[in-house]
Amino acid sequence: MLQSFFENFGFFGALALAFVLFIFLILWIAGIAGIALPYDGGQKKGNDWQVLIAVVFPPYPVIWLIYDMYQQYRSMDGKQP
Repeated sequence: MLQSFFENFGFFGALALAFVLFIFLILWIAGIAGIALPYDGGQKKGNDWQVLIAVVFPPYPVIWLIYDMYQQYRSMDGKQP
């Protein structure tokens, strides 16, 4: 399997694909951790359904993470009331 993977993509293609998949895995885990994180006061958000969706559908926490970073950027930049 690894030999056919290497033959189809070549060295640099296999390296790039492995890197992209590794970054996606890191963002997926970070997204799940962010979704499951309680509020600052220690209260639970009540978002068990979001954690379930995040585990079953891996692109969801990555999209959520990017959206949350954008919202934090807007609130720090002063563009959001």
